[in-house]
Amino acid sequence: MKDVLKKTSAKQIAAEMRLSLSLIYKWAETPGDESGSGAGSPLDRVGELIRVTGDARIAQWVCEQAGGFYIRNPKNLPTGQPLIPITNDIVHEFADMLATIATSSSDSVITKDEAKTIRARWEELKSVTEGFVAACESGIFRPPETTKASDKKA
Repeated sequence: MKDVLKKTSAKQIAAEMRLSLSLIYKWAETPGDESGSGAGSPLDRVGELIRVTGDARIAQWVCEQAGGFYIRNPKNLPTGQPLIPITNDIVHEFADMLATIATSSSDSVITKDEAKTIRARWEELKSVTEGFVAACESGIFRPPETTKASDKKA
């Protein structure tokens, strides 16, 4: 919140949200710090709401308000798996997405139900691809380490 207040004035936020200026400043403080000041910011509360409900639609809604979308981070990055099959999985997911679009648009109309199906396939493709990219960034797909003959014990 401190970084937000560097770009947008607390006075402007308070005025547009019809809140006290002191509350806006308290949001930028650490709750329960030594001075006892600080107030749970809306960001903290949204995070807590997601944790308590376990409902990612809240995060999706917040992302939509900012003109974006929510992609869940992968729970388990692939480890010790060959790169080619994982790459093929992404290609397969992409092909499924294209097939869904082709089937839905074959009559030159996309219904609300078809749009929901397309959205679901798109969300799955984004998630699978994000898992792959995160695995790449973490270095999972580096070449196997070679063992020197001198390192082997007879």
